[in-house]
Amino acid sequence: MEQYKIAEHENRGYPMGLSKVSGGIHLCVAAEGGECRVLFFKAGGEEPVRTLSFPVESRRGDVWSMTVPGDDFADLEYCFEIDGRPFSDPYGRSFTGRDVWGDLEGVFPLLKTPVKFPEFDWEDDRLPEIPYEDCILYRLHGRGFTKHVSSKVKNKGTFQAVQEKIPYLKELGITTVELMPVNEFSEVIMPENVPGNPYGVDKPTGKLNYWGYGPGFYFAPKASFASGKGKDPAFEFKTLVKAFHKEGLELITELYFTGKESPSFVLDVVRFWAEEFHVDGIHLVGFPPLDLIGRDPYLSRIKLLAVSWDSVKGGRRKHLGEYNDGFLVDMRRVLKGDEDQMSSLVFRSRRNPAEWGVINYMANTNGFTMMDMVSYDTKHNEGNGENNQDGNPYNYSWNCGAEGPTKRKKVVELRKKQLKNAFLLLLLSQGTPLIMAGDEFGNSQSGNNNAYCQDNEVSWINWNLLKTNRDIFEFVKNVIAFRKAHPVFHMPMEPRIMDYLACGFPDVSYHGVRAWCPEFENFRRQLGIFYCGEYGRKPDGTADNHFYVAYNMHWEPHEFDLPNLPKKERWHVAFHTDEREGNGMYPEGEEPAAEGKRFLVPPRTIVVFIGKPS
Repeated sequence: MEQYKIAEHENRGYPMGLSKVSGGIHLCVAAEGGECRVLFFKAGGEEPVRTLSFPVESRRGDVWSMTVPGDDFADLEYCFEIDGRPFSDPYGRSFTGRDVWGDLEGVFPLLKTPVKFPEFDWEDDRLPEIPYEDCILYRLHGRGFTKHVSSKVKNKGTFQAVQEKIPYLKELGITTVELMPVNEFSEVIMPENVPGNPYGVDKPTGKLNYWGYGPGFYFAPKASFASGKGKDPAFEFKTLVKAFHKEGLELITELYFTGKESPSFVLDVVRFWAEEFHVDGIHLVGFPPLDLIGRDPYLSRIKLLAVSWDSVKGGRRKHLGEYNDGFLVDMRRVLKGDEDQMSSLVFRSRRNPAEWGVINYMANTNGFTMMDMVSYDTKHNEGNGENNQDGNPYNYSWNCGAEGPTKRKKVVELRKKQLKNAFLLLLLSQGTPLIMAGDEFGNSQSGNNNAYCQDNEVSWINWNLLKTNRDIFEFVKNVIAFRKAHPVFHMPMEPRIMDYLACGFPDVSYHGVRAWCPEFENFRRQLGIFYCGEYGRKPDGTADNHFYVAYNMHWEPHEFDLPNLPKKERWHVAFHTDEREGNGMYPEGEEPAAEGKRFLVPPRTIVVFIGKPS
């Protein structure tokens, strides 16, 4: 085999992986062993056409590096070898043979990286840097968001298809999209062989790792999310980010780490996605070194989301975000009327610490969708082939009187009412709201709360439901616009429950059925929250309106006192989830006045009052 000439080694601290340098290329890899080589292949070839050993004197610890002069690398692919064992470049920017999703025949071949350095014109691309309090997050799967035939996009299940949905995202009012893992991972699930087991097999199980959680190649966008065979996934992903930014939208990507990666490697990965792909944030899941990443000055201007940042103090700029199921668990229990939950409603609706943002959601990938949350009492994961033993048994759900699909009118109406209640609980809370894709029009997974292997219509978003449940969509769109228009519901800091402006009202106050008398006994299922508009300033500097939100999560009606407003103002109804006429919402300027000083709130109903001149 032909041997390349090696340039005289210089220890300049080149980055890991493959780099283009003046007059040639530079290679750098970490590997434990006695001899490390790089193997070059013709595109699509199985046998190396050229090999090159790393000079021993270039080794620093377990890191090998060398510079190879020349310009005849076109149409070549490479991998590394340590003591005769070939392996793919952990820092590879792309890999051949991964264009087809779920290819059971392409599981075993060694992944090789093309020697190429494509350019991309970012033009004047800038990150929008939207503050947490102004964000509306939307979480989606890069394939399942548009794979269903009803999505009506050109290249279904791809980055380009997500880009085609930008007008829809803007219509809904989304500011920030979170993509589930889009780095190169193996979606074909292999059996876990036990050493010494004579019955072990090396054939795919037939299941797919649809979600993407597991080991992978972290520097390469997933090839099967590109628009076709031979297409450049990195180019298409960058085009997607650029298109988002041109529309004033943000894009966050999720990265899963197994815990076996070195902290320096993880830091390289996160920095790479921020620098190379201009992403607006990273959702860190699995076992990342959060203390290291959270303190990194290079990452101080992008959003970093994780389960907790208790060990990291936020800097001047609020860029860290807490992302866990706390809001989901508490607010679902509030929604279905569990006892002793009014203190949880107070805590979750107000929580917005100074150190980091808080991501609130009523549904997420792991668990029921919002429609399933009001349609099923128990999980139905039989399709996963694990005898319904997988998935979390604690869903804090209520089927509203019938398990699964039903034509009973009262049940259907109650479910839609509960969904409206759930969206008000979410979007009128101070933290940053996140909506799971499709929840805004009642997407269902047929009761499957662990659809990790369901690459089919169970997990794909059914866009036909946008027409079927148009009323839910319109309600969500209006509540999002309402939240954006009224800063008292998304303040930059947590309300103090004090009148620190000496305007006669606290910023936020709590009430029972009697004004100014909150009730927190374990049997209470009703609460009023008063928002003083003086503490929320609109962009033009004027004060916001006053608001009173009456939550009656009881299965019986309750009559609420309406707190007194300043003179010449009276309460008007902005949202009423029990009213079917007008879809339970009233356009600005057409809100009906509330008669009298008391208001009867029906069972399982939320009413939002706005103070306006009488």
